[in-house]
Amino acid sequence: MGKKLAIKEIAKHTIALETTAINGLLNFIDVDFEKSVEAINQCKGRLVISGIGKSAIVAQKIVATLNSTGTPALFMHAADAIHGDLGMVQPNDIVMILSKSGESPEIKAVVPLIKNFKNLLIAIVGNIDSFLATHADLVINTSVSIEACPNNLAPTSSTTAQMVMGDAIAVCLMELKGFGNEDFARYHPGGNLGKRLYLKVKDLVAHTDPPKVLPTASLKEVIVEITEKRLGVTAVVDSNNKVVGIITDGDLRRMLEKNDSIKNITAAEILTKNPKIIESFIMAVDALELFSLHDISQLIVEENGEYIGILHLHELIKEGIS
Repeated sequence: MGKKLAIKEIAKHTIALETTAINGLLNFIDVDFEKSVEAINQCKGRLVISGIGKSAIVAQKIVATLNSTGTPALFMHAADAIHGDLGMVQPNDIVMILSKSGESPEIKAVVPLIKNFKNLLIAIVGNIDSFLATHADLVINTSVSIEACPNNLAPTSSTTAQMVMGDAIAVCLMELKGFGNEDFARYHPGGNLGKRLYLKVKDLVAHTDPPKVLPTASLKEVIVEITEKRLGVTAVVDSNNKVVGIITDGDLRRMLEKNDSIKNITAAEILTKNPKIIESFIMAVDALELFSLHDISQLIVEENGEYIGILHLHELIKEGIS
């Protein structure tokens, strides 16, 4: 039990130290930070982000965040930069280098080369007196007083600070660009997140041969239609394909319970009037709210006032929208 308590305390202490490091970043949102964001926003090229060690890993995450939120970015490992990868830096690009110490040999080797290229150099650095900081055009301070590592050696608080500063830059750029949901959907077409942003009702409806019967259809025709289309429901439409009602398998069971003679029963006598209808252009995630609000599992879908199919709750669940 004592060991478990010690583990909990160590974890809490680690989180507390990193929280303190993050809070300290508030003091570093200064003129250079603002100029850096403005320069990246106005950049005609790409933002090339580099680093070494753990900073390189953070740099890759920042690149991924920026690309997914509308700011073109590339990762260039500092060690590879001096062995040919500097060729990816073009005249209109901005270069950003991440480093805790700002004194790594690879950083010292690549900085003069970037300066010779005349590209704007932004440093995200934990030591503002370092080689990197003193040679950069703009400096974003990510100094931390102590690492969460018990030996104050392994990059922990410092890499967290870099990550958070990168997020701050990305969010500022999103705001400046007016990057909204539709933009996000364009860059995230895959996965459940993307589907929530771009999938519409019409994308989930089978438009070919949707279940439907006329009001004059016999009980047998209704049962056959529901059975063949396998959606547990059929729409009832008039001769102009306008919806007049809906019949579910539940409606059929209730009808059988109430009637001894079913020989002459038609769809018009079974249907439920004023069914829940959704337009095809509505976002699928909004359809989910209708399912939940009315506690139903099927929605009739219309397009330009005409019936085009049935949307079943299972289709949303299958696509991960739930």
